[in-house]
Amino acid sequence: MITLHSFGTPNGHKASIMLEEVGLEYKLNSVDIRVGEQRAQEMLALNPNAKIPIIEDDDGPNGNRLVLWESGAILIYLAEKAVSKLLSSNPIHRLHTLQWLFFQVGGVGPMFGQLGHFVMHAPEEMPYPLNRYLQEVLRLYKVLDDRLGQNEYLVESGYSIADIANYGWVGAATRYEPIGNLDRWPNVKSWHEKLSERPAVQRGINAPARNH
Repeated sequence: MITLHSFGTPNGHKASIMLEEVGLEYKLNSVDIRVGEQRAQEMLALNPNAKIPIIEDDDGPNGNRLVLWESGAILIYLAEKAVSKLLSSNPIHRLHTLQWLFFQVGGVGPMFGQLGHFVMHAPEEMPYPLNRYLQEVLRLYKVLDDRLGQNEYLVESGYSIADIANYGWVGAATRYEPIGNLDRWPNVKSWHEKLSERPAVQRGINAPARNH
């Protein structure tokens, strides 16, 4: 049995969507980051970085219990546990999938997240950092839009963990006043709408809400 410790954030949704997509049985423990539950001692024992998501797999590699954090690592692990579902065994396609996964982990997540902070949580108006992160978010949207103008999904092999990784952040940024919607990026908008229609994506997004 896999236990997922998570909450309804873009990173949290990566893990729950992936579990739904590959059909692995799991139970969900909702960790309310709004009140700091991720910093409780039992959570720090699982992830000293005090972040979600975290998975515990009683049947990990070689039958050993595995605790794993960092959403990108979780996506790779679950894809391999499910026998390369959503992570191609073709060496070139696999590397391209990891390329777009790390594009999200190293770029989209941090930049979109910082923009959200300065739009919604900064104690006072701070034009320089707000504009810095806004311009970077706009640039990253353009990179995604150009890629999705060439290909139906981010990787030529089809729907993959790269799409799952980027999906939540792409939608979340539309809540920020400088973004508002995806109309400026028609290829991203079409891709996002298509993924939103997937039953497993819908179940994965709703999983934390069902358990909270």
